[in-house]
Amino acid sequence: MGYWYLAIAIVSEVIATLALKASDGFAHPISSTICVIGYAATFYFLSLVLKTIPVGIAYAIWAGMGIVLIASISAVLYKQVPDFPAIIGMLLIFSGVIVINIFSKTVSH
Repeated sequence: MGYWYLAIAIVSEVIATLALKASDGFAHPISSTICVIGYAATFYFLSLVLKTIPVGIAYAIWAGMGIVLIASISAVLYKQVPDFPAIIGMLLIFSGVIVINIFSKTVSH
């Protein structure tokens, strides 16, 4: 169940962060509300994750996937296309998440 909660936490964070950009400094009430609710959901589900997954592993996956997803979606929505070094860095982050999940004995599946 921990990985389902982690997926929800990641999706909630991505939605909240994209809403934070759209809120324009909390000037738009709807996006601001989505942002606050999204981050609340993120931390709630992340707290559930930590009952079954070690904090270091959970945080690495949560942060890493959040970075990659937010950067990818921002490239489409906001035309904030990362340059080549940023893309390489994100590929390394994504690769790290895969390595953790496949090879780490710390991860409980």
